[in-house]
Amino acid sequence: MLKEHGSLTLDLQKILDITITAFSFIAAYYIKKYLSLIQLGGLSTQPNYYLILLIIIISWYVAFKWMGMYMSYRERPFWDFFTTVVKSSLMGMILVSIAMYVMHIHGVSRLLMTIFLILNISLLTLSKFIVFKALERLRTDGFNTRSVLIVGSKERAKEVIKAIEKYKSSGYRVIGCFDVEADLVGQAVENGHKVIGLVRDMEDFLRHNIVDELIFAMPLKKIKRGDRYLALAEDMGIKVRIIPDWEIHYLMYRPHVATIQFESFLGVYNMALQSTPRNEGQILLKIVFGYLGALILTFLLLPVFIAIAVAIKRASDGPVFYSQERLGLNGRRFKLYKFRTMVNNADEIRKEIEDKNEMDGPVFKIKDDPRIIPGVGHFLRKTSLDELPQLFNVIKGEMCLVGPRPPIPKEVDEYSVWHRRRLSMKPGMTCLWQIAPNRNDLSFDEWMKLDLKYIDTWSLFNDLKILFLTARAVLTRSGR
Repeated sequence: MLKEHGSLTLDLQKILDITITAFSFIAAYYIKKYLSLIQLGGLSTQPNYYLILLIIIISWYVAFKWMGMYMSYRERPFWDFFTTVVKSSLMGMILVSIAMYVMHIHGVSRLLMTIFLILNISLLTLSKFIVFKALERLRTDGFNTRSVLIVGSKERAKEVIKAIEKYKSSGYRVIGCFDVEADLVGQAVENGHKVIGLVRDMEDFLRHNIVDELIFAMPLKKIKRGDRYLALAEDMGIKVRIIPDWEIHYLMYRPHVATIQFESFLGVYNMALQSTPRNEGQILLKIVFGYLGALILTFLLLPVFIAIAVAIKRASDGPVFYSQERLGLNGRRFKLYKFRTMVNNADEIRKEIEDKNEMDGPVFKIKDDPRIIPGVGHFLRKTSLDELPQLFNVIKGEMCLVGPRPPIPKEVDEYSVWHRRRLSMKPGMTCLWQIAPNRNDLSFDEWMKLDLKYIDTWSLFNDLKILFLTARAVLTRSGR
């Protein structure tokens, strides 16, 4: 599992904040030195202000860590960021004062330090505000939203719904509530949200609906075999939040994959179990990197697109592109694009050759598929160039460059519970299965385990490594 404090995003935030702090001090230095109002301008050559700057950088770095500077932009109001900036800056000033006392540094301009403190708080607040509003706007426009199912319908559930409705820009959307009592189904809970099902039917609901987070907002001892539903969500890669009644010891549940920690969910404290990479900032970097990469590759490969389109049209009647409904993040449906490598009536012919399937599980693959267009179809399959139009899916935000391959809905209907966790990350054009030796000889379960391994060990570095190995696989024509 990714550790939030070791993420690239966190490092970038720290670098930005320290850079702003250093800039604030340098700006304050020149303002004080060349200030012409009355007699406030000018600075002596003592003490050594380079040393003061170094002390400030170290002190502010420590203060940022102590004051909890790096919070989730989704789950906290901006006021929390502002107060943390102020507290961090004041703590940094205290640490600097202590360091100067211990090191016997005297004569530091108080006006300079005051100007620096004001600039530092202002610029740090501005930078946080820009990021906060940018992410807020993206979520308001429907980008990076999260669907929430609440277990419970009493006061705790109402509290959660009120918090979500209060902070709509957080991107959370309530699907509805589940309860254990059948006579509550259909009853209103809060602000138009109703009880839409029973806890005992949760597995079927999670299989057929998009659920990003599951919130238990009722006493756990009231749920018969509550540990079963925690394990179910963990196996499917759905984040679980428990609004604490401190009775979780009734469950005696121990997660196998998920990490546990206490969080604030829009001001409501909860215990969270999460079996997917935690840091949303780093995931956002992955998406942005993929989007820019897809734009650049589409532009550079435009001649290849044209050449493939001409070859397909000359070899077979029918459209150049083939689209098929697939399932993305947590079951979101979208149209996947490919270059057509099969004859026009391929889906009809499949019914006649179902018994020749060489893959176990719900996936259909055969080595010498008679539906493939002779010549160009085999070439595109061997080089995986038929997948290039999925760059459009990446640009549309439906896929990433790297991630588990998106399955068709019919396949997912036959998944075991643990298979569904591969849907807990946005799908990609390539993943570990694409670069595995003899990938077509792997069993379905081995394929699924590779996807789960990718999720559990995910990092931006691993994505770059997979992209490099995929390029090599394309050049060596190891596909099928």
